[in-house]
Amino acid sequence: MTEIEIGKGKRGRTAYSFDDIAIVPSRRTRDPEEVSTAWQIDAYRFEIPVLAAPMDSVVSPDTAVAIGRLGGLGVLNLEGLWTRYEDPGPLLAEIAALDESDVTRRMQEIYAEPIRPDLVSERIRAVRDSGVTVAAALSPQRTAQLWKTVVDAGADLFVIRGTTVSAEHVSGRAEPLNLKQFIYELDVPVIVGGCATYQAALHLMRTGAAGVLVGFGGGASHTTRSVLGVSVPMASAVADVHAARRDYLDESGGRYVHVIADGGVGRSGDVSKAIACGADAVMMGSPLARASEAPGRGFHWGSEAHHGELPRGERVQVGTVGTLAEILGGPSRVSDGSMNFVGALRRAMATTGYSDLKEFQRVEVTVAR
Repeated sequence: MTEIEIGKGKRGRTAYSFDDIAIVPSRRTRDPEEVSTAWQIDAYRFEIPVLAAPMDSVVSPDTAVAIGRLGGLGVLNLEGLWTRYEDPGPLLAEIAALDESDVTRRMQEIYAEPIRPDLVSERIRAVRDSGVTVAAALSPQRTAQLWKTVVDAGADLFVIRGTTVSAEHVSGRAEPLNLKQFIYELDVPVIVGGCATYQAALHLMRTGAAGVLVGFGGGASHTTRSVLGVSVPMASAVADVHAARRDYLDESGGRYVHVIADGGVGRSGDVSKAIACGADAVMMGSPLARASEAPGRGFHWGSEAHHGELPRGERVQVGTVGTLAEILGGPSRVSDGSMNFVGALRRAMATTGYSDLKEFQRVEVTVAR
C-alpha cells in the first residue's frame, strides 16, 4: 500500500474506515429471501453474523438469551456488574441518571467491588439453562484467575477480549498469559482480540484461536484515540486480518480462523462493509445498546470508562430506537440505518448477487471519500 510522507522523518500508509468505502453493485442480483446470513464457528452455527459486545450497557443474562434466540450470540461480560453484585439493577439505573461531572468517578467506585466467582458461575448457568449457545468474556489479566470457573459453569465459547491483545505480551512484573499453551489445553473454542495488523493477527491465529477480534479504540464509547493517541481505521484493519487469515490457511494446511470486526459498526451499512472487507461476523455494542431491553437504559459504556488509573472511555447517551428484534431483524421505522441490521445485510448481498457470507467477502469495494 502506498505510503505518504508525514514529515521528513516519518512516513505512514493511508488507511480507511468503513465510512471511507462503499460496496459496488454487480451485474447480477437476487431475491433477498434467498440469501443466507448464517455462519458457523467450531461446532456452533448462528443464523445471523452478530455478536453482542460484552459490555454492561448491552448484555445481561436476559439479553444474551434474547439475542441467542434471535439467531445471534450474546457475550457475557464476566468483569462487569453482573458478576460483582447480586442485583445490579439499581446501580445500572444510577449510572444512567448520573450527571456528566460525576459519572467517571462514581463508575470507578461502583466497579471497584470485587468479582465473585459464584456469580460468574450463576450468570453462565442462567444463560445455559435457556438452551442458547453461551459465550463469556474475560480480559487477558483475569483469564488465568477465572478460566476454570468459566469452563466448569458450561460456557460454550471463551472470549479473551482487551483493547489490544498480543501473542507476545512482555512484562517484568508478572508472568504473562501464554495464549498458545492456554488455548491448547482448553476444551472450548477461544475467540481472542483485539488486533489491528496483519502480523499481530497472524501471531494470534498461530495460538490456535478459533476466531480473532479486529479493532482497537474504534467503539462509540472509546476515547482511546484522544487519551493514548492509538486507533485504527476499521476497513483497512479487517482487510489486513483477512489477508493474514488467507495466508494462515495455507500455512496451516487448511485451518480456517474466523475474523470478527469489533468496533466501528454503528449503522447497518457498516455490517455489510465489514463482511465485504473479509469479516465473517461483527461484534456490536452501541447499536444494541439502543434496544428497549438493553441494561444501559439508553446509555452506553465499556470497561475503559471506569478504569481505575486511566479511563479511556465515556458513558454516552445513545437513546432507544426499538426492541432487540426490531434492531436486528426489523421492521425498521427509520431510514438512518439504526434498525433492521440483518435485513440491510440481506439486501446488500442480494443487490450484489451473492448468496452467502463467504461469497460476499469477494464483493468489489471502492474508496468513496
